[in-house]
Amino acid sequence: GELVGRRFCSARQGSLLFGFLSEALGIRPHLLVLNKMDLADLTGQARILERLEQEGHKNVLFTNSINDENVKKIVPLITDLVSSSPRYQRAENVEYIIMVMGVPNVGKSSLINSMRRLHLKKGKASRVGAEPGITRAVLTRIQVSERPIMYLLDTPGVLSPRIENVETGMKLALCGAIRDHLVGEGVMADYLLYTLNKQQQLSYVEHYGLGEPCDDIESVLKRVAMKLGRTQKVKVFTGTGERTAGQ
Repeated sequence: GELVGRRFCSARQGSLLFGFLSEALGIRPHLLVLNKMDLADLTGQARILERLEQEGHKNVLFTNSINDENVKKIVPLITDLVSSSPRYQRAENVEYIIMVMGVPNVGKSSLINSMRRLHLKKGKASRVGAEPGITRAVLTRIQVSERPIMYLLDTPGVLSPRIENVETGMKLALCGAIRDHLVGEGVMADYLLYTLNKQQQLSYVEHYGLGEPCDDIESVLKRVAMKLGRTQKVKVFTGTGERTAGQ
């Protein structure tokens, strides 16, 4: 069995990556887990499922490991997939060892911890964080279920060795799959504002009290800083002396 955790909003990228890995490693069967569903617009769920099925992913599950939504369905699905596989040796003791793969910062470790919390009433076994690169090596197997006995192997996030274009890189950075400083926080913010305006997703206007949509990232960031109380006083030295200004 194969369990793949990844972010729902980067379904296409994760699907291509998993296709490469499964072909190279001969992994069958597999369960494709679209994690962090709380951050996604689920109105396009049917379209996403149809596209993934065309690419050979028939076993797809949407989850949210923060509030454990749909996580309980994983163990039964994996059990059915493995037991129905021709490679499954029914004469041996039933013990499942599953590898978790996916792009960085999609919640793979959080998913494992969520499964342990639900099935074993245990605490965290994998470090988690809001940035890519927290998991740096394949960990020893982590038990997530007693009946059946099931272990998961947490793995570092993997990406395609080559990013197709600048826009793909921007999207990956905004999803947290690439560290911010590699792209530049200002550039990322500018691209996000451009995308929101282009797709007419203008809820940020009311939220930050802008009055109207704006394509100037500097103006928007200043308004956000004022809204969040993230301004600070700095000393400015001029030709007429020292004065204090807001920043």
